[in-house]
Amino acid sequence: MIDLHAILTAVEALIRQAGQKIADTTASPIHEKSGHFNFVTDTDVAVQEFLRENLMRLLPACRFFAEEQENETLTDEYTWVVDPVDGTCNFMRHRHASCISIALMHMRQPVLAVIYQPFIDELYTAIVGEGAYLNGHPIHVSSTSFKNALVDLGTAPYYAELADAVTYCFHTFLTQAGDIRRVGSAALDCCNLASGRSDIFCEPLLSPWDFAAGALIIREAGGVFMMPYNTEIDFGKPACILAANPQCASRALEVVMKAKELIK
Repeated sequence: MIDLHAILTAVEALIRQAGQKIADTTASPIHEKSGHFNFVTDTDVAVQEFLRENLMRLLPACRFFAEEQENETLTDEYTWVVDPVDGTCNFMRHRHASCISIALMHMRQPVLAVIYQPFIDELYTAIVGEGAYLNGHPIHVSSTSFKNALVDLGTAPYYAELADAVTYCFHTFLTQAGDIRRVGSAALDCCNLASGRSDIFCEPLLSPWDFAAGALIIREAGGVFMMPYNTEIDFGKPACILAANPQCASRALEVVMKAKELIK
């Protein structure tokens, strides 16, 4: 059996090293990827390679699933799911709202999660069944009601066909809940939800490396994590993501399911 506590300690050290590479970078060559407003920097690639080498050394039998590579289908085997720089556009524009996201999967579910925001030294961690933590302190989702909810809303800018659905969510949440925030990093959105800094997070399409670690942190913090457009939770494919505190979950789901009707 894998000792998840020992693995967590090792991953915490690795992700802090990787985070320093991001925080210390003043400029990094930028390259366009397929899709609208989609970029990768040399730092993304360098951090991913650093993590691949060291995580695979930590658990040599594991598979590795990450943003800046071609990936095989997710299986039941132990698998690292990694986003080396979540919030690349923020990183490019020096907005200091980016992070590294690492999940260890087993049986296609996250069993360990680490997300690190290097610019403010915030380390979020979770092991399945053992709660969620920020810099070693327990965190929990809020108990805020829907009418007062602060909503982190992802805009899925790569996919023009989702714009009407996003606009519907924006208008509905703005007029029926409390207020809207746009962070620019899905992993940090998940952390905000888990730590009670926001009450709802949704985005109509994200990739597994965007949400795998965040999903476990949210669940372990007492939150609700859903893929409302899927028939089952599948961490191997892109999906619409909705997360919320228990008080907001059902009403938020109504909004997101209504928005689905507007997808072209």
